[in-house]
Amino acid sequence: MRTRSRVIGGVLAVSLFTQLAACGTLFYPDRRGQIDGKIDPAIAALNAVGLLFYVIPGLIAFGIDFATGAIYFPDENYSVAPETLHEAIGADGQIDMLRLKAIIEDQTGRSLPLDDPRLIRHSGSVEQLAAFGLRPAA
Repeated sequence: MRTRSRVIGGVLAVSLFTQLAACGTLFYPDRRGQIDGKIDPAIAALNAVGLLFYVIPGLIAFGIDFATGAIYFPDENYSVAPETLHEAIGADGQIDMLRLKAIIEDQTGRSLPLDDPRLIRHSGSVEQLAAFGLRPAA
């Protein structure tokens, strides 16, 4: 009886581990939010393994990766070096939205609607910076 429960537990653990490993959202959380692009064959193959052994979890893994965009290779044209963003911070520590918009447009070639009233702004605190090992600099 004890051996049987260990085998069942082992099979369950292996099946859960393969499904967790097959999800690109877990491997590359920074890729989330992409709309389209070139599909990463490694993530697609891992999802296909999940599809091969466990149909429903494999379909769920594919669905999550396509819905979040984690299955796509990152597009290098949409990244901005953090060092260049320091230019948008004024002497008083406030962000100059026009300068920020100009930096993003210059680096990526895309114009973002930073003056849109639907834009949600989050203000941080010193404690949040300390949690990430950063120190405030303005």
